[in-house]
Amino acid sequence: MISKVTKVVIIEDNEVVKDGFALLINSMEGYDVSGKFADCESAIKSIQQSQPEVILMDIDLPGMNGIEGTRKIKKMYPEIDIIVITVHEDSELVFEALCSGASGYITKNSDYSRLLDAINEVRSGGAPMSSNIARMVVESFQKNTNSPLTARETEVLELLSKGKSYTVIADELFIHKETVKSHIKNIYFKLQVNSKAEAIEKALKDKLI
Repeated sequence: MISKVTKVVIIEDNEVVKDGFALLINSMEGYDVSGKFADCESAIKSIQQSQPEVILMDIDLPGMNGIEGTRKIKKMYPEIDIIVITVHEDSELVFEALCSGASGYITKNSDYSRLLDAINEVRSGGAPMSSNIARMVVESFQKNTNSPLTARETEVLELLSKGKSYTVIADELFIHKETVKSHIKNIYFKLQVNSKAEAIEKALKDKLI
């Protein structure tokens, strides 16, 4: 009986990392890299052709970032397992990617055994992640599910509550500063408040963040 080959697509703009992972995966029996891409847009267009079971997704990509790419791919192809490739194990961006549909993550300096363990784990229904990230994910599900805020507005308010400036929020969420201001205006309206302090106080009280 011939076992099914697991097809893997790599979306990573660092050529060294991308080629390194591809070399490791292709050298192992039962695995095949069916596509390598430097951006999400190209990868999404080629999914029908590459037909991956697993995608290794970088977060910081040119054009569409990995978080938005993960969200879009999972919406179109929910059966594909996505593993985030990251430099920092416990970053907010990793958490956001997981909330967008990624199944787990590996660090860019992972050796072949860790890489294959992560792929096998997600294929078996698991979710490779550190305890810190796992706790953040669990806490996110404990929030008020009847929140009037959208997911993006909630992200903005959470960063605001951490003392982040409009500019920093815009950079972290890969959006324009004017978009941040628009979100905050909507947050004030929905929560019926008139200031940042009031918005944060109400959000904490009602478990919106």
